[in-house]
Amino acid sequence: MAFNIQVLVPSDAAWPWSLRDLAKPPTRLHLVGNAELLAAPTGLVAIVGTRDSTTYGERVADSLGYAFAAAGVPVISGMARGIDAAAHRGALRAGGRTIAVLGTGVDVPYPAGHRALHAEIAARGLLIAEQEPGARAHAGSFPLRNRLIAALARLVIVVEAPHKSGAMNTVEQALGLGRGVAAVPGPIDSPQSAGANWLLGSGGQVVATIEDALALMGVHASAVPPTEELDPGEAEVLAGIPSSGAYLDEVAMNTGLPVRQAGVVLTSLELKGRIWLGSDGRVSRRL
Repeated sequence: MAFNIQVLVPSDAAWPWSLRDLAKPPTRLHLVGNAELLAAPTGLVAIVGTRDSTTYGERVADSLGYAFAAAGVPVISGMARGIDAAAHRGALRAGGRTIAVLGTGVDVPYPAGHRALHAEIAARGLLIAEQEPGARAHAGSFPLRNRLIAALARLVIVVEAPHKSGAMNTVEQALGLGRGVAAVPGPIDSPQSAGANWLLGSGGQVVATIEDALALMGVHASAVPPTEELDPGEAEVLAGIPSSGAYLDEVAMNTGLPVRQAGVVLTSLELKGRIWLGSDGRVSRRL
């Protein structure tokens, strides 16, 4: 796939002023997509978290990404598996206000399984990379990426992250730059939420609702578009999904439907935006 790659240097008028806060700012950035997102008057919000996410965490990240993008706030993240990808997809679902900062060249999808996500962000949002086009990932490229996310964001929200993780590295860099930090609380026995819960105990802002998160950026939820009506069969299947989520066979058992028929109805519910399909195949109702 051919990309129209733009190059920004510090002397350019479009260069993000926030990068000047870094002790070692990049000497150039490679961009693909809508560079105007960097100059959003609201500032940018980073939504970050673990690759080893739970269905709950992905659903929250998707909902936060959607809400911020719908309210006009671009969502920035690292396009990794798990929380990052869910936040990007939520923002894309709301119109495309999302920025992916890559640890590779701007033209190199990473991980490879995110080739379609990479292409969609290029078409509707913005891709940024410090490395030269064609560059592959290496061990040191991700902390460099994290510092860019921290510097570009006005606020960093952690959805799920263990103590030692790229997300917590981003938080450390954000705190050093004087950026706001917040976290979504998680179960006390969940390793995925250990870092986020620690951050809350150390003075991070609590994100208990979508409205909490939006308020931290000084915006309000946009008008929710009307949802499509559900037919009786769809309503029955939706009611058969417990609040904790369920797999296809569990939904079929709860509703008394054959697995194949339950799967068809779940696909319809997903297209109508009423359920979230996690990366592990577990479905849950959207927030």
